[in-house]
Amino acid sequence: MMFRSTIDNDTVASMEAARFDGRIVVIDSDDLVDAACDDLERHDIIGFDTETRPSFRAGVSYKVSLLQLSTPTTCYLFRLCRIRLSNRILKLLGSKRILKIGADVAGDIHSLHALREFKADGFVDLQNEASRWGIEERSLRKLSAIILGMRVSKAQRLSNWEAGMLTEQQRDYAATDAWVCIKILEGLQREKPLVEGGLNILSFTQQPTEKSKHTHKHHRGHRHRVRTTTSTINSDK
Repeated sequence: MMFRSTIDNDTVASMEAARFDGRIVVIDSDDLVDAACDDLERHDIIGFDTETRPSFRAGVSYKVSLLQLSTPTTCYLFRLCRIRLSNRILKLLGSKRILKIGADVAGDIHSLHALREFKADGFVDLQNEASRWGIEERSLRKLSAIILGMRVSKAQRLSNWEAGMLTEQQRDYAATDAWVCIKILEGLQREKPLVEGGLNILSFTQQPTEKSKHTHKHHRGHRHRVRTTTSTINSDK
């Protein structure tokens, strides 16, 4: 079967909504992190996404609020507006063994780098991979529609991710966005790609800009650029 290269919004809107029906665990205190990471580390592939509180005022922006890491059966929602981006979480994000599957991965990593410096490794961007199957669309919503025949709702995207309690709708939305990345990759790999090759594995390393090299390394205004490197593993079926 060949995937269609594009899809229109009306066709997407007519599809059944994708919904994660597994266990959703909200990590909103530091003492919950280890147990979540213990489970995630048992898996070789996990879904990845982030959410940020939207700003509706010019010149006002927020740091990333939520990190979603999902296995096929459990999604962990790390509330980074409440907990630290700890070394234990960074170990997962830097693991070459554990593949983190997402869409627009570079944008999510950039948001996380605003919280803390770290090296990210073992990432797969579905926007890059889908092109090997002739798919031109890049949004998670349309990738899901083309590959899985299900639409991903974006109804909660502009909700307040720093609210005191996440609503059930927010939890479902966030979990689905991470989990569906695993399903999309599985769907791609069930078919033969038009362009042979393995998965492109991305790593991201923060480096000081020229301007920041002349400032103290712990200065709070320190700016960075991010170097992205790519390797390939043969995972075609």
